[in-house]
Amino acid sequence: MNPIRQHGRVLTASLVGTAVEFYDFYIYATAAALVIGPLFFPTTSATAQTLLAFMTFGLAFFARPVGAIVFGHFGDRIGRKSTLVASLMLMGTSTLLIAFLPTYAMAGWIAPALLCTLRFGQGFGLGGEWGGAALLAVENAPKGWEARFGSAPQLGAPVGFFFANGLFLLLGLGLSDEDFASWGWRVPFLASAVLVGVGLWVRLKIGETPSFKAELEKAPPPNVPITRLLRDHTPAVLAGIAGVVACFAVFYLATTFALSFATTKLGYAKQEFLAVQLGANTFFALGILVAGYWADKSSVQRVLGTGAALTAVIGLFFGTGLGSGSLPVVFATLAGSLFVMGLAYGPLGAWLPTLFPVAVRYTGISLAFNIGGIIGGALAPFAAAWAANVGGTAYVGLFLTLAGAMTVAGVNFAPKLRP
Repeated sequence: MNPIRQHGRVLTASLVGTAVEFYDFYIYATAAALVIGPLFFPTTSATAQTLLAFMTFGLAFFARPVGAIVFGHFGDRIGRKSTLVASLMLMGTSTLLIAFLPTYAMAGWIAPALLCTLRFGQGFGLGGEWGGAALLAVENAPKGWEARFGSAPQLGAPVGFFFANGLFLLLGLGLSDEDFASWGWRVPFLASAVLVGVGLWVRLKIGETPSFKAELEKAPPPNVPITRLLRDHTPAVLAGIAGVVACFAVFYLATTFALSFATTKLGYAKQEFLAVQLGANTFFALGILVAGYWADKSSVQRVLGTGAALTAVIGLFFGTGLGSGSLPVVFATLAGSLFVMGLAYGPLGAWLPTLFPVAVRYTGISLAFNIGGIIGGALAPFAAAWAANVGGTAYVGLFLTLAGAMTVAGVNFAPKLRP
């Protein structure tokens, strides 16, 4: 039987959970670009509101390493499945509650305080989500299929992006700007409950991974996985962090920052630009599929290194393409960037687990992935907005060049795991 069909439920559980994760995270990113600033921060400066909105967006990234340590601890001690269920429930609950938040006009300073609390909850849950989903796929993969199985959770990103972006596009087409700002922005957060329910239903029907069960038969789990990880595998953690940076930088510049910048500074209509991003998202999925197949036929290091190098090149043209004034050029810029991101993102599910032994693998890949997310994701929109303000649109992509170079270094200097 075809391995994908044989392990269809496991791959679906891996993909669905990550799709929910990226849907939840991206609907907040889109709301931050469109409405969070004016609704939750009382300042007359539109620039200050945008920066404060992106700071709440970045807050969840800083919660992610904390979640990575906590969920990694339980994932390495009691198993992948139950930890994954808990992380999805926390993130889903935090997202749903954002739909019921009062605005600053309703509750004053309590509104942004509650918003920041729920953003921390989102990030905390996400800290344990991706690592478990990746291991669920890769630790069930037949030999020679690791990268293709590892690309299953990665495909959740464009799927989640598609649903989030598409829902905002429909709301933008069906509602006036006043209705959208008044109540329409809450709808995607409410809708997340359906996706979380689907994710939990699938995950509760799967078993533990063969690698984790085999490791338990050989030796008891470490009492404190993070201690053993940092004592014995710090170089691998640092390499993993660097290896993640490029994909996060591309994603959040081509999605969150691009949407905010295009609709506030470049004069594009919100619905028009959301449609462009929706089309470009298909190239993201294509890049992930190409990367998974290519990595199994060659190596994950080669594909990830290629994606990182192309990220550095894309950075030289990204700002100019985004600010070209031509929608076809903007589409080509975003589509090319997201395809390259697929090459840098697709192999991560298979590459990061090769850096760590099974006993500390959940903690190791979760910590590397989420600290890399801070550098590449949380800083990207803020750094790009600052660069555009200081030097103009052409400077926006320089962060991508730096991020690509960092990931190339991480891949090339990653230590080899001793058998």
